[in-house]
Amino acid sequence: MSKNVVAAVGLAVLTVVGCENMTEQEQVIFGGLAGAAVGGLTAKALDADDDWIIISALAGAAVGTMVARNQATQECAYARGDGTYRVGPCP
Repeated sequence: MSKNVVAAVGLAVLTVVGCENMTEQEQVIFGGLAGAAVGGLTAKALDADDDWIIISALAGAAVGTMVARNQATQECAYARGDGTYRVGPCP
């Protein structure tokens, strides 16, 4: 296993643990930064070119931000099957 992949997994674990005592805004910022780092590191570990590394980092930032928001509000989105979603408490 590549050192970059191990670093990405370690960062993801620390992200979840590190968000416990933060405000909602701090969690969103940290989630975005951690997501960008994990996305970029993963693309780099897979020997992607520079364009894909940037795209992966941006996608990781977006996902990290949404995960942090969902953890802060304890709400999850559920697909209805018709292309729409409802928001409710996470299980």
